[in-house]
Amino acid sequence: MSDAPPPPPPATAKTDPTEEHRFPCDQCGSDFRFDPEGGQLVCDHCGNSQAIAGAGPWGGGVKELDFRAAIDNLLPLQEIEETRVSKCPNCGAEVEFDPEQHATECPFCATPVVTDTGVNRHIKPRGLLPFAMDESAARAAMTDWLGKLWFAPNGLQEYARKGRKMTGIYVPYWTYDADTNSAYQGERGTVYYENRSVMRDGKMTTERVQKIRWQRVSGRVHRFFDDVLVLASQSLPKKYTDALEPWDLAAMEPYSPEYLAGFRAEGYQVDLDAGFDEARVKMDRQIERDIKFDIGGDRQRIHHVNTDVKDVTFKHVLLPVWIAAYKYRDKSYRFVVNGRTGRVQGERPWSAWKITFAVILGLLVAGGVGYLIAMNQ
Repeated sequence: MSDAPPPPPPATAKTDPTEEHRFPCDQCGSDFRFDPEGGQLVCDHCGNSQAIAGAGPWGGGVKELDFRAAIDNLLPLQEIEETRVSKCPNCGAEVEFDPEQHATECPFCATPVVTDTGVNRHIKPRGLLPFAMDESAARAAMTDWLGKLWFAPNGLQEYARKGRKMTGIYVPYWTYDADTNSAYQGERGTVYYENRSVMRDGKMTTERVQKIRWQRVSGRVHRFFDDVLVLASQSLPKKYTDALEPWDLAAMEPYSPEYLAGFRAEGYQVDLDAGFDEARVKMDRQIERDIKFDIGGDRQRIHHVNTDVKDVTFKHVLLPVWIAAYKYRDKSYRFVVNGRTGRVQGERPWSAWKITFAVILGLLVAGGVGYLIAMNQ
């Protein structure tokens, strides 16, 4: 029989609704934070660490929710939660802040924000991808990316290198599953060639001319869509967040608030039905590719498609993004880093004097080359 003391009970969130996602250390009472490198809770005050109960790969253990039930407000109450958020007056981001904060900057655009106690009622997250890299690794990825940019202002690069902390935020997404059957009508094109006599330079010559023989076709294609990903935030330009893909959704964890300890989470701003409209656009593009493959031949024309969509389910998930928002010479620059892979995207800064210097240098080089050619002639 072992004399070892029993393991400490799992950390639990404080029950005050304004202090969600804070977990007291069982040894010193300070707050735990989630450590991306170790994949566990750590206390920076005393060094204590604690595993997250139930952590493990997604493995299909998280159930989808019924899309139609959610649209008709028929989801069980346990799937709904209320959180206290602050809304940025500039970009509209709704971000959870610590309750003791009364004024801060929006992590998305660096605009000063006075925190409030606005209540956001929304569908609970079903899963998340935990952060896999800490702030120092994210900052290294961002500064490396900035250093490779042509014509970027030196001042911004230096400011970013020694600037304020980056912010780790869980960004909201929807995923959709759907079973689709599509009936189509179109045409299959077969390329063939004919010889044609033409007059060139006073001489009759023969050339091959490409033609297409079209044949009417019809058929059906079936595809099951799994986890079609749609951004549920409007705080960042989609061209940046889309460019952070791909996400390793196979590594998704069932939602547990311990993963949010020390991070922030944004409330979704794109409603479930609006998100599905965007998902349908992605589905339709894939269905079009399936139809063209089914038609075959050398060319394809699609005249009509009728798609039956059924068994639609969804999940609200959170994906990890490191964000840096800098105000440099009265202009905001935003950079985002995939919290799993380190992929960086951001607003492209330009240096006017570097561009001017490059243009002048290019003109001088072009003039020198032209002069040498003229001299040789």
